[in-house]
Amino acid sequence: MTPGPPQFGSRSWPDVPERKRSSSSNSNRLAMRDASAPIDDGDGDASVESESIEGGGSRPASGRGDPCLRATAVNKVYRSPSGDVSALEDVTLEVYDREFFCLVGPSGCGKSTFLRLLGGLLECDSGEIEILKPEPDDRPTTNMVFQEYGIFPWKSVIENVAFGLKMRGVPKSRRHEIARRYIRKVNLDGFEESYPHQLSGGMKQRVSIARAFANDPEIFLMDEPFGALDAQTKQYLLEELLSLWNESKKTVVYVTHDIEEAIHLGDRIGVMSARPGRIKTVVDVDLDRPRTRDNIPVDRFEEIQEAVWTSLSDEVERSVERSSGRTP
Repeated sequence: MTPGPPQFGSRSWPDVPERKRSSSSNSNRLAMRDASAPIDDGDGDASVESESIEGGGSRPASGRGDPCLRATAVNKVYRSPSGDVSALEDVTLEVYDREFFCLVGPSGCGKSTFLRLLGGLLECDSGEIEILKPEPDDRPTTNMVFQEYGIFPWKSVIENVAFGLKMRGVPKSRRHEIARRYIRKVNLDGFEESYPHQLSGGMKQRVSIARAFANDPEIFLMDEPFGALDAQTKQYLLEELLSLWNESKKTVVYVTHDIEEAIHLGDRIGVMSARPGRIKTVVDVDLDRPRTRDNIPVDRFEEIQEAVWTSLSDEVERSVERSSGRTP
């Protein structure tokens, strides 16, 4: 029997202040698309409907703005001599401009694979990924923050934060000016010349987040960026992330295993099935921001939590049974 959802905790939350990738056989092509251009959905609506919970007054997805990311019928198979593993199957999803979209699912369902496909780090075997930019410019389309500390051990904090700007040809004085601004925003003043081996885990992850925001991408892809941290450090960095997102209003796709975290962060939550992963449902989080303990209606919070868990629990059970060998 699958346990029920975790209960509403005691956290205090702060005031929260086109590229197209398609696959034909084994090759992908990249192109830019004008966000104002009409998009052909084919024979049907490619997007997954958001789930509206009775009594919650869900805001319809169409009211959130224009889509900035679209995945249509995406499939990914990992091939090896020991056998093929289907990681993703027919993944279809739209994410909207300036949206904070959270993705939850059982372990091994392909969440990280999907993020890497969005970031161009992997190629899909079939299907299409479109990232729509209103005007092509020299800014990166996506920037990824990993659970592991993805910073260079031989570079100082300021050089790590400025690295993406350096790759874009930004002059040293200007990129250091931008880097210092984001170093201050993540409260690492005084550590500009320090090296990663001199930093704690939480500080290293702050460097990763500062680098991502300094690089000014269209979309942030975040793969459980705080999963390896202790609870206190994690909460502190979540507050910093929300503050930075509130200032920038960038689009974020954020992978987590924590339903409560997803509700506090997200505008919508996508629930993925057990492997091969697909988008099973999308739940609206129709809670006002800032989401502090004082202004979150507990009953509504628990309704959303229950809706996510109801969709997710069967998939967790399937995943556990497969891991234990009870099902193929």
